Amino acid sequence: MAEGAWYDFPMARLVEAQELVSTLKPAEKAELLQHLARELGEAFPGIEESPAVCGGAPCIVRTRIPVWVLEQARRLGASEAEILRAYPSLRAEDLANAWSFVRAHRVRIEQQITDNETA
Repeated sequence: MAEGAWYDFPMARLVEAQELVSTLKPAEKAELLQHLARELGEAFPGIEESPAVCGGAPCIVRTRIPVWVLEQARRLGASEAEILRAYPSLRAEDLANAWSFVRAHRVRIEQQITDNETA
């Protein structure tokens, strides 16, 4: 990789991984696929968590809008159209990702809503 081409690093890693995978036996590839599927089962596209953003609460990517805020708005009766108008940086896809995250992490989101209400 050329010096200063830091932006190529993720692609270089992907190419390296593809080369490594091509050397695996079918059973090893199947085991790798199972491992990746387990890891991806915990991933939610469009949702990110960072300790430096909103206290680590899951947020919509490109924004600082926590998922619990959107869920609380929905519970208070806001329609998706109203939420999108209130947060112009959001897209309908972002709401779909948020609702998927809420379904998978209901207890955690409820706790974040409760924590906010008692703060």
